[in-house]
Amino acid sequence: MDRTKIKSICRQIKSRIDGYHIRKFEGHEKELFLISDIYPGIWLEHVYDSLVFAMLDERGKALCENVIELFIKGQKEDGQFPCYVLDKSKWRRDISLVGYSQIQECVSFATLCLETVRLTGNTELLKKAYSACRAYVGWLKNNRTTLGTGLVEMFVGYDTGHDDSSRLDGLSCRGNYKKDGISQNAGILPPDDNVAPVLAVDMNCNFYANLISLSEMAQMLGKDDEAEEWKNMAKQVKERIFECCFDKEDAFFYDVDKNGNKRKIRSCTVYHLFMEHLLDKVEDAQLIDEIKRRYLKNPDEFFTPFPYPSMSIAQSRDRHHSPSNCWGYFSQGLIALRCIRWMDDYEMSEELDIICEKWLSAWTECFDTFKLGQELDPITGKPSPSSEWYSSTMLFYLYAAKRLGIDV
Repeated sequence: MDRTKIKSICRQIKSRIDGYHIRKFEGHEKELFLISDIYPGIWLEHVYDSLVFAMLDERGKALCENVIELFIKGQKEDGQFPCYVLDKSKWRRDISLVGYSQIQECVSFATLCLETVRLTGNTELLKKAYSACRAYVGWLKNNRTTLGTGLVEMFVGYDTGHDDSSRLDGLSCRGNYKKDGISQNAGILPPDDNVAPVLAVDMNCNFYANLISLSEMAQMLGKDDEAEEWKNMAKQVKERIFECCFDKEDAFFYDVDKNGNKRKIRSCTVYHLFMEHLLDKVEDAQLIDEIKRRYLKNPDEFFTPFPYPSMSIAQSRDRHHSPSNCWGYFSQGLIALRCIRWMDDYEMSEELDIICEKWLSAWTECFDTFKLGQELDPITGKPSPSSEWYSSTMLFYLYAAKRLGIDV
């Protein structure tokens, strides 16, 4: 690796963040952390970006609190969080500046709130987040558990944020549900869908983690009885995920359609089992080892030359995929950044080091022609033409350089 060039790129990233990504939305008083020119706002799944920035830069603590407050402020009375909030000055199309048409949580929001409180010591935010996340769980139960399984359901493709993934095949709404050209609220199930509602593995890992984090927040607030209730609810969700989604022969967890059929697509939902710590290192040790051996460390499945892809390469290699923003093939900056949430915890530090090396190498090599985009080809390491100066990729580049001891 060209350490001198990596240091130079890190300096340029920091300058780019200072000059563009930290800013106030029009009509908002507090600074926030933005994604990129292509995404002129903040999506719920990108709240995690602010937390990572806080880990890398002391200034990020206030930004992380601000972005959490932004989504709590946008919460509806029934508990629904917005899926995005846009910057009016950067978005001129005819679309709502605060969206409620999909979930797209992707990383447990309650967990991000909890981790932010632990980072900043803000007890007022703890109280506010506990109340908001409790209401959000209520909204999920009231609107997204229609099959009576106790698990959260995907209604539309954008719920997952996995654009162009094979796991969305057959859905009537691979994006979100529109009626007369208008996006409908995420609580509305599209009519006459042959597949949805779908028991989605990743969304239920998020659900589980929300319950665990609510339990921990309740303890911090001295609400011991409530803490135990949340913990018991989380235990039940985990049991139902195993009962409904786990395929013992494949040692894999699959989405399940409304008719009870497992949709055998080996997608990046496998990472969520670890990222949200659904799998217990003691209780599930044997299964964890098998998943690692068969999938996470297998170059013919997920441990490609430039890991981690959004779908097993065994299933996606010969599939036609879109040239950019494709969660049916590419290795995503979002996936790479989320790896730091789980790989060290599950004794995969060596593999995480390799991912850091590969991503540093790939983006350093192409930096002069294409700067830190959204995704890489999992085989060649070449970038797709998708969203330069992408926040998750920039943050992972900084993290990787720091982890590998490149002084910047």
